[in-house]
Amino acid sequence: METKIVKSSEANIFLEGVEVCREYFKTEKITFGTSQLHPGQTGAVDKGHPNSHEVFFVVRGSVLLRCGEKLYELNEGDAQIIPPGEPHQLTNIGDCVALVSWSLAPSEI
Repeated sequence: METKIVKSSEANIFLEGVEVCREYFKTEKITFGTSQLHPGQTGAVDKGHPNSHEVFFVVRGSVLLRCGEKLYELNEGDAQIIPPGEPHQLTNIGDCVALVSWSLAPSEI
């Protein structure tokens, strides 16, 4: 694979509830994208990825991450890894639009 640039306007955009997701890259080894939530919004429950670890990195804002029955508060600059198959959900608990980058490895194609 060669080096590739994907502009925000070129990303695959989809919704998980009210969560606006952009998928920038999807290969056999990794998937990378972002999620955006306005203050007070909660995204849909992601049932988890049976064969992939997922990493969340908070680019902007503050979110509450529900993993199974546990809650984690993540602020700008924080990261969390989610084990394979773990259901999870994001809620924006801050006062600005939250932006979270995420990646799955290996990718689920």
